[in-house]
Amino acid sequence: MFTISALQNILFLDIETVPQVAEYSSLDDNWKKLWDYKSSSLKKADEDTSETLYSRAGIYAEFGKVICISCGYFRFEGGDISFRLKSFYGDDEEILLKEFCETLNRHFNKIENLLCAHNGKEFDFPYLCRRLIINALPIPDILNIAGKKPWEVKHLDTMELWKFGDYKSYTSLNLLANVLGIPTPKDDIDGSMVREVYYKENDLERIATYCQKDVVTTAQILLRMSNQPLMDLDQIKYN
Repeated sequence: MFTISALQNILFLDIETVPQVAEYSSLDDNWKKLWDYKSSSLKKADEDTSETLYSRAGIYAEFGKVICISCGYFRFEGGDISFRLKSFYGDDEEILLKEFCETLNRHFNKIENLLCAHNGKEFDFPYLCRRLIINALPIPDILNIAGKKPWEVKHLDTMELWKFGDYKSYTSLNLLANVLGIPTPKDDIDGSMVREVYYKENDLERIATYCQKDVVTTAQILLRMSNQPLMDLDQIKYN
């Protein structure tokens, strides 16, 4: 699928998101009405209410915000390979989006560059684009698919690659990692816990660490799918 030299053109990324405010009760009346309407389609049990379902608001770009973007890339020096990680995180979404986009525009703006995320085409990439527009920020060319032909879009998705054309299949990062014999990244928190860790514990560094582990796992999955050896721990350089 990818040679070792081709892998260095790929930026692997993962994002973590939370609802705009900690609790449904903190929303103003207009936003409550909007969430009430949205959440009505999410109800599956009698006990489901707009308030109880608000914990899921973070997965929707209209009701959530990005609090962390972690990315990583392969680097080759003197025949040795390493994987370098960097995270952009904080309470000010506009600032972290700007910093991330500056990195994209400065270092990943060549024709051979690609972005890769697990379920990225359905979540990470469109979520970032929507939040950039909401924050009145320009979308970097590598993220923007508007007006592009399919072969011009520089997005890879390890979940899509694993489907091999089977559109009815969803495979989580955790499941795919286990199937391929890759150590699971879910050794501390998982996505369902990010909102609580952010709003109750205010522990952004813990969230960034979790996010970076998902980036590493995504890169390891692409290595396995390319019939390349997995990285050792000493090859992974955390920021």
